[in-house]
Amino acid sequence: MNKRAQAWVLIIAMTAFFTGASRAAEDVSLLKDMTSVIALLGLPCGQVVSVKRLGDNDHIASCQDGNRYRVFLNAEGRVVAQKQ
Repeated sequence: MNKRAQAWVLIIAMTAFFTGASRAAEDVSLLKDMTSVIALLGLPCGQVVSVKRLGDNDHIASCQDGNRYRVFLNAEGRVVAQKQ
């Protein structure tokens, strides 16, 4: 393999590596954000352990205690959490 091809392989590998790391950081941040939102709305949860994205500003959050909530923005632009 020539040097130019090796350089491109390295660039692609590094891009894939750092993109994966940033996604993991986003996931942790999203879990913390959802935990905070649910707590601020006064709903029982403990800690959010997984989040499934349904659309823009629309998620299903699964809690440590077994509760699940759909967290989304309503028509007035307020954050709402509905038990699922």
